[in-house]
Amino acid sequence: MKAVIETGGKQYRVEEGSVIYVEKLDAEAGKKYVFDKVVMTDDKIGHPYVNGATVEAKVEKHGKNKKIIVFHYLPKKRSHKKQGHRQPYTKLVITKINA
Repeated sequence: MKAVIETGGKQYRVEEGSVIYVEKLDAEAGKKYVFDKVVMTDDKIGHPYVNGATVEAKVEKHGKNKKIIVFHYLPKKRSHKKQGHRQPYTKLVITKINA
């Protein structure tokens, strides 16, 4: 069974056993996390969400992505600013889809 969930302002297509990386969630590693914002399942399309549908996931770990460089430059002004950023994420394993 497949589903589309919404978290962190993004939508993810998931199925049982899949591994996804999402914006950092407030959950401990090793615990279960339940998504109730299910946009679509195999047989139902929500308006905006499917009533009674949930997706259960296990939190594997928390971490940070690779560093990206943000560089602001204003020509002819002798102005530049270099800044790095590492976005935090949560790694999830989808365990069950309840439609």
